[in-house]
Amino acid sequence: MNFADVIPTRTTATSALAISELARARSLIDSFGRLQWLPEIGIGWYPVEAKPYNGEYWEKYRALDTTSTGDALTACRIAFVRAHYRGPIVDVGVGGGRFVEDHPEAKGYDINPSAVTWLKGRGAYLDPNLDVVEAATFWDSIDHIHDPAPILGNVRRYAFVSLPIFVDADHVLRSKHYKPMEHCWYFTRSGFVRFMDRFGFTMIDHSTIEQMAGREDIESFAFKRRDTNE
Repeated sequence: MNFADVIPTRTTATSALAISELARARSLIDSFGRLQWLPEIGIGWYPVEAKPYNGEYWEKYRALDTTSTGDALTACRIAFVRAHYRGPIVDVGVGGGRFVEDHPEAKGYDINPSAVTWLKGRGAYLDPNLDVVEAATFWDSIDHIHDPAPILGNVRRYAFVSLPIFVDADHVLRSKHYKPMEHCWYFTRSGFVRFMDRFGFTMIDHSTIEQMAGREDIESFAFKRRDTNE
């Protein structure tokens, strides 16, 4: 997906105003380095080139998963999912693998070779780029994925997401979640809902419960595919 793919073809503003907004947004590239931010739609993009996903990265998140915060996050994530869906699910970007360990019907997908080895060793590896799945979770991962279209296109019913939410570009640049080595997407709340709408998903739930565990600016979302009648 190119950044331009999420720019709306029609806006509620006049054409002249829309052009002005786009020009102003593009000018932010000079001010913010390589971060591009479109205030009209509340979506930002950074062209991440690095892939820091290795054994050290895996061990870092394995350790975090064993903390009291890891316990609390996993429990609230499983409860958040079960409030809407019970059944097989794939965790996209498994971090340290805790959700896959604790959810009895979860499999996982990752690009980190260490995580892939761990998942395959458990018989829990599933690539949603290739296989249609009923539901998927994206805990702190969807903003790492340059083009989520193939995966989201294969999610038949539900998508559950946690990620940092920002007020504006200044908020992004001040935030500890501004990670040019990892995060390529940045969103306001309405911008993220708009983003998922482009892939056929409607938001059915929203929570800030992870902030209660000390996770600054992290919000959780549940989405349902619009052509699902259940």
